[in-house]
Amino acid sequence: MGQKVNPIGIRLGITRDWTSRWYANSRTFPSYLLQDWQVRQFLKKKLAEASVSGIHIERAARRANITINTARPGVVIGKKGEDIERLRMEVAKMMDMAVNDVRINIAEIR
Repeated sequence: MGQKVNPIGIRLGITRDWTSRWYANSRTFPSYLLQDWQVRQFLKKKLAEASVSGIHIERAARRANITINTARPGVVIGKKGEDIERLRMEVAKMMDMAVNDVRINIAEIR
């Protein structure tokens, strides 16, 4: 009987890249992992109509860069960037960071 392997896990580092990039010691790893999962679930739920295909999270020295790949960036940004600022404040609150330390980038996919 064959062994089943996760197709994403077998390709990591070869043809696919990680969706989260950060380093943590054994004390902070569980909290970072939980925060990443909660942020992804929140963004997927909040931006359901924006055709989000991927969310990449990078952490470096008390800062977080979140890149959202979407087919409809206008829905995510909103009028005059109001929605993206509100989203940034909510994500910063979820990650227990200052608003200035969280950056959200929108990448348009075709």
